[in-house]
Amino acid sequence: MPSTLPALRARRERRLEKQSKQSARTRGAIISGGIVLSLLLALLIILGAFAYADVTRELPSTEILPRLLNPPDGLLLQPTRIYDRSGLQLLFTFAPENSLRRYIPVNPQNPQHIPENLVHAVIAVADPQFNIHSGYAIQGYNDPGLHPTIAQRLVSNLILYNEPPSTRRAIRERILAAQITAQFGRAQIIEWYLNSANFGNYAYGVDAAAQLYFSKPADELTLAESAILAAVSETPALNPLDAPQVALQRGREVLYILNGLGLVSNEATALALADTPKMESTPLTPPTIAPAFVNLVLAQLDSQIPRERIERGGMTIITTLDYDLQKKAACVTEVYATRMAGLPAPEADCDSARLLPSLPPTVTFADSSASALILDPNTGQVLTMVGETNQGVETPLASGHRPGSSLDAFVYLTGFTRGLSPASLTWDIPSGEIIQNFDGAYHGPMRLRMALANDYQIPVETLKTQMGIENVTKIASSFGIDLNSQVSMLELAGAYGVFGTQGVYFGQNIGDEFLPVSVLRVESVDHSVMLDWSLPQAQTIVTPAMSYLMTHVLSDEPARWNSLGRSNALEIGRPAGVKVGQTSDGRDAWVVGFTPSYVVATWTGVRGVTPLSSPLQGGQRGVTPRFPAVLWNALMRTASENTLADGWTAPLGVSTMTVCDPSGMLPTRECPNLVTEVFLNGSEPTQADSMFRELSVNRETGLLATVFTPPELIDTRVYMLVPESARGWAQSADLDIPPTSYDAIQAPPINPVANINSPQLFADVNGVVQIVGTASGDGFLYYRVQVGKGLNPQEWIQLGSDVTTLVENGVLAEWDTKGLSGLYAVQLVVVREGQLVDTAVIQVTIGE
Repeated sequence: MPSTLPALRARRERRLEKQSKQSARTRGAIISGGIVLSLLLALLIILGAFAYADVTRELPSTEILPRLLNPPDGLLLQPTRIYDRSGLQLLFTFAPENSLRRYIPVNPQNPQHIPENLVHAVIAVADPQFNIHSGYAIQGYNDPGLHPTIAQRLVSNLILYNEPPSTRRAIRERILAAQITAQFGRAQIIEWYLNSANFGNYAYGVDAAAQLYFSKPADELTLAESAILAAVSETPALNPLDAPQVALQRGREVLYILNGLGLVSNEATALALADTPKMESTPLTPPTIAPAFVNLVLAQLDSQIPRERIERGGMTIITTLDYDLQKKAACVTEVYATRMAGLPAPEADCDSARLLPSLPPTVTFADSSASALILDPNTGQVLTMVGETNQGVETPLASGHRPGSSLDAFVYLTGFTRGLSPASLTWDIPSGEIIQNFDGAYHGPMRLRMALANDYQIPVETLKTQMGIENVTKIASSFGIDLNSQVSMLELAGAYGVFGTQGVYFGQNIGDEFLPVSVLRVESVDHSVMLDWSLPQAQTIVTPAMSYLMTHVLSDEPARWNSLGRSNALEIGRPAGVKVGQTSDGRDAWVVGFTPSYVVATWTGVRGVTPLSSPLQGGQRGVTPRFPAVLWNALMRTASENTLADGWTAPLGVSTMTVCDPSGMLPTRECPNLVTEVFLNGSEPTQADSMFRELSVNRETGLLATVFTPPELIDTRVYMLVPESARGWAQSADLDIPPTSYDAIQAPPINPVANINSPQLFADVNGVVQIVGTASGDGFLYYRVQVGKGLNPQEWIQLGSDVTTLVENGVLAEWDTKGLSGLYAVQLVVVREGQLVDTAVIQVTIGE
C-alpha cells in the first residue's frame, strides 16, 4: 500500500499540470479573441465614421427651404421666366399667369388657408404615415425614383435635385428629411409641400392649381375639388385640362380613401361623390414668340439643370435670342412657306419679306414646310431659330432631317487633308455603280472645286471611295457631325461656321456634345448666377489655311453658275461661303451659308413628290436647293444689313498659282483654259499638263499625219486625251476623239537631186548607219540630215552640221543608233537659192 501512494500522487500532479496548461491556453484564446473582436469593432466604427462623413460631406443646409418657399420673398414664389439677350423681352413664363405665386398657409386660424380636407387628401395619397414617422422611410432607398415621404419629396425636389441618383443620394435624402422634420415640424412640411407641389401645366402650389383648373382661390375649394387636386399632385399629367374624365375618376377614388381612413364622414363622401365640379377646358397657350427656340433653350439646359427644377420657378434665363432679328426671320419664313404652299401671300408686316426673291415659276408644294436658323459663328450663339413652318404657321418643331448632299464638303475636306487641292482633277462620268447627278447629266473632267460648288454626286462618291469612309467619318465627327444619322440646323450651322472663323468652333460642351448655345446665363431671382455661358469655349478643328481652302471654294460664285446660273439666289452682294444639299427623293433640301459675321441655315421639306431621279409620272418633282436658297438669301441679307461686306484674306500656308483647267497641272501651250487656284504650301502641281495634246492630222482622212502626208493636207489640232474609262462619255458628249491610227504611208516619187537610197524604206538598222543618197541640183546651197522618232516626229535631231558640198549617190551622213530603238524617220533637207527647199524622207526601224 505505501508503495502505491507516490505513484498516485505523481499521476494527480501530472493531471493538475495538464489542466493548468489547458486552462492557460483557453484563457489565452479568449483574450486573443477579445482583442480581435475589439479591433474589428474599432475598425467598423472607423469605417462607419468615414462612411458617414462621406455621405454627409457638403450636405446642403436645411435653411434652403425657407429661403425658397417662405413669403414674401421666397425664390420659388416667382415663376421661371425666359428672356431675349437684352433681358427686356419676355419670351415665356413657366406659370399659367405671369404673376407672383400666392402662398397659402395651412393654419385654420388664418382667414385664407388651405382647406383641411385638401391637407388630409394629399397626406392620404402621398404619405399615409406622415404623422407617425420621423420624416423618412427606410424602404425604397435602392429605388432612385421612389420618395416615400412628403419630407423626402421636398428634399429631393428642392435641395438634392442636382445630385445624380445613387445609394449615397438616397441616404442623404433621408438624413435631410429627418432634419427638416425635426427642425421645422410637420405642419410646416405639409404647408411647404402644398405650396410647391406640381399640379401640371406649370401650376405649382395649390392656389395656382385651383385658379387654373377651377377658377377659384385655394381656400374656396370643395371636398370633391380637393380630392381631384390631391390625385393630380401624384400624377400631374392626369389633370383636369389634359384628362378631365380621368381626373374626375381619380378624385372619386381619393374620396373613398378618405372615407376609409375615417377622415371624411359617409354623408360628406356621398355629397362629394354626387358633385361634378366645373373644370376649366381652355388649354394653356404655348409659347408664341420663338417657340422652337424656347424648346432648344430647355433642351440645352437639361444637361445642366433638370427641367422639373426649371419649371418649379425662381429662375431668370437670359438667352442668346436677338428679338428684332427673330421677328424678321419668322416673318420672312412665314411668307416663304405660304408661297411654297401656293396660298395667297399674307400681309407681310416686315420689310425683310420684300427681300425674298421669286420662287421657281409655276411650282408649289401643298404639303411643305420650312425652317431657319441664324448663328453668330464668332461666339457660337444662336441669334434666331424659326421652327418648321407649314403653310405660313410656325410650329415649335425643329427636328433633324436627312442631310442629303449638304455634308459633301467634309468628303472634299478629307481629300484636302490628304494632299488633294481644289485644283485636283476628277471625272464626272458614268460608272458601274448606280450613282446619278441630281440634274441627270454627266459633266466630264473637272476640278474638285467645280464638283463641290455644283453639288455633283458622282465625283463626291468617287472621292469618298478613294479616301475611305472611315476617314471621312472621322473628319466629320470632329465638326460634331454624324454621317450616319439625321442632322439638325444647329449642327449644320455650327459645323459650317468653323470655315468662316478660320477653323475655330465656338460654343459650349453640352452633355457629351460641343454645340452652339442658346443661353447666355441663368440667374436666381435674387440675381445669383446659376449658369454662365456668356463667354464661349473654343475648339480648333482645322488650320486657318485648310479652312481658307474650303471657304475659297464655297464662296466662288462663278463656280456655281454651271448648276444655278448667273445672278442666282446665292449671290447677295458680299462674300459668302455656301453649301447646298438635297436628297435623291426630292423631299429635303438645304442651304447653309456663312459670312465672317453670320451663319444662316435653311431647310425645306416636301411630301408626296416624284423623286428627282425618276421619270415624272404625274405629281411633281421634288424640292431642290433653289427653293431654300430664296429663304437663305432674304435672311442673310436681313442679318447682314448693318455689317461691312468683309471677306476672308489668305492666311500663312496658302499659295496661288495659274494652272490648266481642268487638269489642275502646270499650263502648257496646248492648254485651252487657264485659271488661278489656291493650294496649301507644298501641294502645288509640279508637272506640266498632259491632258491636252497638239496633234497633226490629215484633214481628208482624219488620221494622224506622217512624214509622208502632203503638208497641204495637214491640220494642227489640240485634243483632250481621255482615259479609256471616259471614252464612252466623250463620244456621247460629241467630244473630238483624237485619232489613234496613222495616215496610210505612200512613198513620194524619187527626186533625182534630193533623195536617200540607203537604207531602204522600212529597213531594219542598228549600229552606225551610213545615210547614202544625192544632194545636188541647180542653185544648191547646202543640205542637212536629221532624224526624229515616230511616224510624224514633233522634234528633229540634226546629224552633224550643214554640208555645203554636193553629193551624188554618196554618203550624206553617219548615224550612231546605239541606245535607240523603234521606228524613226530620216529626213534629207536640201536648201537652194531663192529659199527653195527639197526634202526626202524614209522610215527605218532600229533593232536592239
